[in-house]
Amino acid sequence: MTVHHDGSALYVPDQNPRLGANVDVLLRTPLGVRSVHVRSIEDGEPRFTVAAAERRGGELWWRASVLVRNPVTRYRFLVDGDWYTVLGRFGHDVPDDTDFRLVAHPGPAPWTREAIVYQIFPDRFARSATAPATPGWAERCEWDEPVRGHSREWYGGDLDGIARRLDHIQDLGADTVYLTPFFPARSNHRYDAVAFDRVDPLLGGDRALRRLADALHTRGMRLVGDLTTNHTGVEHPWFDQPDLYYMSADGGYESWLGVPSLPKLNWHSARLRERFVTDPDSIVRRWLRYLDGWRVDVANMTGRRAADDLTIEVSRLVAAAVRGARPDALLVAEHAHGAGGDLDAGGWQGTMNYAGFTRPLWTWLRAPSLDLPDFLGVPGPVPRRDGHAFVATTRAMMATMSWRSWTHSWNLLGSHDTARIRTVVGSSALHEVATGLLATLPGVPMIFAGDEFGLTGTSGERSRTPMPWRTGAAVLPWYGRLLALRRKHPALRGGGLRFAHVDADAIAFWRETHDERLLVLARRASGADVALDGVAEAANLYGGAAWTGSLPGEGPTLQIWSVPA
Repeated sequence: MTVHHDGSALYVPDQNPRLGANVDVLLRTPLGVRSVHVRSIEDGEPRFTVAAAERRGGELWWRASVLVRNPVTRYRFLVDGDWYTVLGRFGHDVPDDTDFRLVAHPGPAPWTREAIVYQIFPDRFARSATAPATPGWAERCEWDEPVRGHSREWYGGDLDGIARRLDHIQDLGADTVYLTPFFPARSNHRYDAVAFDRVDPLLGGDRALRRLADALHTRGMRLVGDLTTNHTGVEHPWFDQPDLYYMSADGGYESWLGVPSLPKLNWHSARLRERFVTDPDSIVRRWLRYLDGWRVDVANMTGRRAADDLTIEVSRLVAAAVRGARPDALLVAEHAHGAGGDLDAGGWQGTMNYAGFTRPLWTWLRAPSLDLPDFLGVPGPVPRRDGHAFVATTRAMMATMSWRSWTHSWNLLGSHDTARIRTVVGSSALHEVATGLLATLPGVPMIFAGDEFGLTGTSGERSRTPMPWRTGAAVLPWYGRLLALRRKHPALRGGGLRFAHVDADAIAFWRETHDERLLVLARRASGADVALDGVAEAANLYGGAAWTGSLPGEGPTLQIWSVPA
């Protein structure tokens, strides 16, 4: 085996340390290691502590105590003269940015890591009755009419329609519904809000939101809303108050990526802060009467413009308001790229993990014939990369944040802003492998409604396909089975992550707690069987293969074994 440490309870028993506490950290090594020190940072200065070794079978487990002197305390290991950080073991000096982290900021509620999230784009999920009169901004579409791909297409899905389909969501295995915005707007996506004080009447209004929340809570499920802190719609009544936006003397204004219908909010404004977060009846607080948390749209741009960089300050304001209204509420931020610089700061609890999960998964499992206009916003096609690149990307992104932030971030195969996973991978076999990684890697699984039916789409707009209720489409069988395994096995929700084997076409890893050891194999193509020393017996949980002492070479496949702890 190789040297290993991560932030899970197996290696850091105190998962929510308080400031000033001494926290044990453990390192797992082969028997040949002679000495281990822990280097932690206190008030900017390195401090070294000698670790004590304990033999457990054919391994050594080294323990040392780290003082949580600062809200974020970084630490690394010195192993026989080599540095060991999140990125691995090095025989040369490496930057502190890759160190492990202990975080003493207020921790997320336990349920926010345990959740399985189901994303709904309300206009395309379900109608409760005949749709109302077509709004002036919209082009009415029949439910089975193909999506053409623009924001004026209106299919008439509403909140009561969602409430009537909760059996489907619960049977799938999800327990948390995330809605894209429900505020009135002039588009089907509603990110151009014209008000924050009411629910869009086209969705059924405030009472429909309350009915949906009550229905979910009665089932023991939760509801998360979508809040746009970076911009509003140009028709929002705030837009005649220049101090709330970035306005120029000649009447010009800053907008999101130059889109004139989305003027950018100016978080220097005291009135904006009051209305959004600090007033007792602010936007953030008010809707938490019904919601169990917020997903924050364009969190990476919120508070940023030229020399202004208020993002972390704003995230802390929002987090304080959320905790004040609902101490157990979720607060996750949208970042389409690396989010590490904005996390572990007492604000966002995690991110939508496009950078550390979606992007590497797409590159590893993409179909040979895939033809997309860009790679999640990056010019050019989706590159085809091997398993080593998948793991290297995951580790690199993990190194930018704490284990706590990583495991509270949402892993997703795709969303309302991307191509559908079935289009990316091209086959049911690879779709199953992708779903298996979603269910077994650290992080909160997020499923975009319709992926469980194998819906396709080449872009965000074209992926917002109405749910195929009328066609009698069958749910892909592996979704329920894999999500049920995640729900059943604590190691898949809170266990550590240790890679057992990586090659071009296969990735195998351990998910481990004190009481449970699971071995997961994901293959994109057939190859040679791979010997795995030290595993004499294992019970197959998924994939149907009996344990033979090696990782089987047949693929594409997803297999999970339980190994005696």
